[in-house]
Amino acid sequence: MTALYDVAAIGNAIVDVIAPAGDAFLAAENLAKGAMTLIDAGRAHDLYGRMAAGMETSGGSAANTVAGVASLGGRAAFIGKVADDQLGEVFAHDMKAIGAHFDTAPLVGGAATARCLIAVTPDGERTMSTYLGACIELGPADVPAALVEGARILYLEGYLFDPPRARRAFAKAAALARGAGRRIALTLSDAFVVERHREALLGFIDGQVDILFANEAELLELTGGADFEAAAAAVAGRIEIAAVTRGAQGSVILAGGARHAVPAAPVEAVVDTTGAGDQYAAGFLVGLAAGKPPEACGRLGSLAAAEVISHYGPRPQTSLRDLAAARGL
Repeated sequence: MTALYDVAAIGNAIVDVIAPAGDAFLAAENLAKGAMTLIDAGRAHDLYGRMAAGMETSGGSAANTVAGVASLGGRAAFIGKVADDQLGEVFAHDMKAIGAHFDTAPLVGGAATARCLIAVTPDGERTMSTYLGACIELGPADVPAALVEGARILYLEGYLFDPPRARRAFAKAAALARGAGRRIALTLSDAFVVERHREALLGFIDGQVDILFANEAELLELTGGADFEAAAAAVAGRIEIAAVTRGAQGSVILAGGARHAVPAAPVEAVVDTTGAGDQYAAGFLVGLAAGKPPEACGRLGSLAAAEVISHYGPRPQTSLRDLAAARGL
């Protein structure tokens, strides 16, 4: 079957609220700096009322990656659940405006569209409090076989290991992709997700995953490694490709028994790290879909990550395709 899309992604459809904050605010609200915490509707309302003025933008980890794929000129599709409400309409409009395919039926008469309250400290670190809302209603019926089977790479968001119904959608998509001979990529999403679901994730990785994305903390949590080298050695033998981001140290790609160290792309100032890992995955996946070698994929990922951390918001504001062309990538 000819591929209709370079990447089809499944993840939480979320509208982000991004605002500046100090460490004192995080302490007062009992928020773990740099982490993602799930909250209920009441907590979301209260926390929103205490945050500084900020900006609202469509987000969600895998959806951000889809935006990056589109910015690089790739063909992308997204599956995720919003509600039949104003924020749901905003999310759908934003996805279609960037040229991505998105037609998951909205939830009617249930929870509201998800939102993520993101506090960004002066060092650019982001601390997320997420109300999943309609996201947890994503189910197997929302996964169209033709879409998944028609994508070169299926990209799965680790956050979907939390809601049981969504995890079943996750499993269905993986089975469809595997049956069609497509490649499956997984991002671990957050160290707390890995802590909660380590054994299930390891089983899924061993049985289904071709490409794994993780940051250093997530990799250490997954493998139980005492340090990065031990963790890298533990994962290298169990997967085709592992791309591990290490912040300012760049990334390390483990593929086919080889190890590639890719430096971080230069950035004038780190403003907001929201979406850095998502955009790294976008660049890497576009490179992989085009048949580029792992190191070249990593350079595209670094370029995309550098663009997004130079401004507020989790999605590119400059054409990544133009940036890549200017740098010969």
